[in-house]
Amino acid sequence: MRVDNRLPDELRPLIITRHFTKYAPGSVLIQAGNTKVICTASVEETVPPHLKNSGEGWITAEYSLLPGSTPVRAPRESSRGKVGGRTHEIQRLIGRSLRSVIDLALLKERTIWIDCDVIQADGGTRTAAITGSYVALMDAIRWLKGKDLIKENPVINSVAAVSVGIVNGVVLLDLCYAEDAAAQVDMNVVMTGDGKFIELQGTGEEYAFDDEQLAGMVKMAKKGIGEIIEMQERALETGG
Repeated sequence: MRVDNRLPDELRPLIITRHFTKYAPGSVLIQAGNTKVICTASVEETVPPHLKNSGEGWITAEYSLLPGSTPVRAPRESSRGKVGGRTHEIQRLIGRSLRSVIDLALLKERTIWIDCDVIQADGGTRTAAITGSYVALMDAIRWLKGKDLIKENPVINSVAAVSVGIVNGVVLLDLCYAEDAAAQVDMNVVMTGDGKFIELQGTGEEYAFDDEQLAGMVKMAKKGIGEIIEMQERALETGG
């Protein structure tokens, strides 16, 4: 049995709470088991220098593990004076995942900032951040349309992510921290709502996996992401 008594292909309980904060056009609290991430989407009427006068918008992300989100206090990276390599990697992953499902030309020259703050970490924080950020982004897009700042819906597709791995030779979906720490293989999968891949990040830890195991992990991830996308859709249909 898994540490939390789930089946191998069973997601952790997923709760998506929209309009979690007051000021951001899009804000979501996403809870995947014991992992909790606040995702906000803010609109800025500027773009990076490389997009000036291009007519295109931009979506970018920041990610942070807040102090108290882990058993040992995670220091704020601002106190160190720089963003760490892991954080930088996750921020880029979130940003490109969301940009892949948006027609940036329809945003016009504005930036949507996605801020993902982990308030409790128990594995899968980056995948939860992507899943929650998509919902926050959708609310920000609705806000832009409601303000008549954009005419057309720029959303091409939905996006969600999940972790999958091999623990003690068994393929498991949506790893909690204890499973992730013991995993022989750890993989993060990002997909669109129509079943296309945006990113596959898979690594063996003192272990090599074959194509059959890879296919098994991908198949399980696709199943999980399909369920997550249904939950995203339900969340966006309710709660205003």
